[in-house]
Amino acid sequence: MEKSQKMPKVAKVKNKAPAEIQITAEQLLREAKERDLEILPPPPKQKISDPHELADYQHRKRKAFEDIIRKNRMIITNWMKYAQWEESQKQIQRARSIYERALEVDHRNIALWLKYTEMEMRNRQVNHARNLWDRAVTLLPRANQFWYKYTYMEETLENIAGARQVFERWMEWEPDEQAWQTYIKFELRYKEIDRARQIYERFVMVHPDVKHWIKYARFEESYGFIKGARAVYERAVNFYGDEGLDEKLFLAFAKFEEGQREHDRARIIYKYALEHIPKSNTQEIYKAYTIHEKKYGDRSGIEDVIVSKRKHQYEQEIKENPSNYDAWFDYLRLVESEGNVDVVRETYERAIANVPPTKEKQFWRRYIYLWIKYAIFEELEAKDIERCRQIYKVCLELIPHKRFTFSKIWLLCAYFEIRQKDFTKARKTLGLALGICPTDKLYRGYIDLEIQLVEFDRCRKLYDKFLEFGPENCTTWMRFAELETRLGEFARARSIYEFAVARPRLDMPELLWKSYIDFEIAQDETENARQLFERLLERTLHVKVWIAYAKFELGDTESRVLLLEAWKDFESEKGTPETLAKIMEKMPRRVKKKRRVVGEDGSNDGWEEVFDFVFPEDESQRPNLKFLASAKAWKKQSEQSQS
Repeated sequence: MEKSQKMPKVAKVKNKAPAEIQITAEQLLREAKERDLEILPPPPKQKISDPHELADYQHRKRKAFEDIIRKNRMIITNWMKYAQWEESQKQIQRARSIYERALEVDHRNIALWLKYTEMEMRNRQVNHARNLWDRAVTLLPRANQFWYKYTYMEETLENIAGARQVFERWMEWEPDEQAWQTYIKFELRYKEIDRARQIYERFVMVHPDVKHWIKYARFEESYGFIKGARAVYERAVNFYGDEGLDEKLFLAFAKFEEGQREHDRARIIYKYALEHIPKSNTQEIYKAYTIHEKKYGDRSGIEDVIVSKRKHQYEQEIKENPSNYDAWFDYLRLVESEGNVDVVRETYERAIANVPPTKEKQFWRRYIYLWIKYAIFEELEAKDIERCRQIYKVCLELIPHKRFTFSKIWLLCAYFEIRQKDFTKARKTLGLALGICPTDKLYRGYIDLEIQLVEFDRCRKLYDKFLEFGPENCTTWMRFAELETRLGEFARARSIYEFAVARPRLDMPELLWKSYIDFEIAQDETENARQLFERLLERTLHVKVWIAYAKFELGDTESRVLLLEAWKDFESEKGTPETLAKIMEKMPRRVKKKRRVVGEDGSNDGWEEVFDFVFPEDESQRPNLKFLASAKAWKKQSEQSQS
């Protein structure tokens, strides 16, 4: 077996520092060039001195070219070199033959056609060149180089009619925009304005781009045809319709009118553009419109621009989130300020179409105000009563009353009918509301309505229904009693209070009792009020009740004195000695008392003398004030139990 060969060991480098002299690639190439000793001398130049040598030279070159072509006849550059060599030998016919042979190989080679025709033009063979251009544009009509060269040759030869004919042939193929611009410039060079206009007419139909319409209009403007330029802009706007409008067209149109000092026209153009172009493409128009109004407009014009911008912002917000009701409110407020009823209605219809997706009242609270504002607008601004009534009807049908309702809508609908003097329909509306979804707010609103209509019997019936619906509601009992009090039916009011305090369950009994006591005090039924306090203390021993009872018994001394003084004066003038004597028996006597003085820090600052009034009635009823001692004892007992 052969032994395995071992790989040579890698030499260890002891010094890895860089060499002092670095060798570059440039240095290596320079040294190699210096060492190149085999320098080949250039071939000697041949001088042809007679026709035989020339014929021999031409024979050898032709043979070489033919051999090259024979090897690979598809390389067109070899054909072109061959033809160019023949041209250099003044053999135009031979060169022409070579080009024809090459065209048979590849007749779609543009460079080959160009070389062929250039050769004919260099040698002033105009008809040959013209024939070649005809053949080229017939075979390759989409090769613009042929048409450019062809028209340039005819124009150079001052064959203007021929050049125009070539352009017309070219335009039949509907080439790109540069070709049309070339044709237009050709006509303008010879002051053919009408022909150029006709070309523009065809151009904007073949290539209906905005920039081409703008060029057409500027062409008319540059030659002083202002009406023609305006007509072009107007045709362009009509041509694109409402769907294909571009802001560049309106910007150019407005600037044109601004240049003609037609500022009102420019303003109308800006407004038309803002109304018909999608809002996402109107940034530049807003900017230009603002600048125009700042230059030439008044305050109202500038405000119109600002309003348009805000409308655009609201449209964007609504587009991003159709349920953004705050944005709808702002947008509607802005639209209403413009005063266009149809636009306002359309906006309201768009707004109310965004019904909340879930049947939760919290999501409907803001939405329902859209309907309210819509109805108020139709009633107050548009003065369309039937439409307003229909809005309320549709809104009430839309609300899911089995889940929740909005008392405000029912009440607004009823008050709307009241304003139309249709009381029956208003009552039917509220009656329907109470039948479907009775609420405290509906009952109170209905009762307030009947009070305003002075239908107190209806109010009593409604209060009866209301108390059947919520007998524990103290506010309802109190308002019912207050109504009877205002009507002078004190016995009814007292009965209502008695029914109320007899209820086993009440939400705010303390307010009810206070109202009942205040009612008795207002009627000067002191004994009834005292009995009510006693009954209340049988139910509760709250300290506030004791304090209120005490204040009631003490009364307001100064007020009593003033009242008695006024009563005494009245009896002195109008009364009899007997009535005056009775009043004098009620008059208090003035006594001096001592009262402890307490400082701001709570310290005892001594005593002071004060004057008080003592009434004969109070002295006779003093035994009835034993409850003060009871209250004091109760308070002391409660403090001991807490400690």
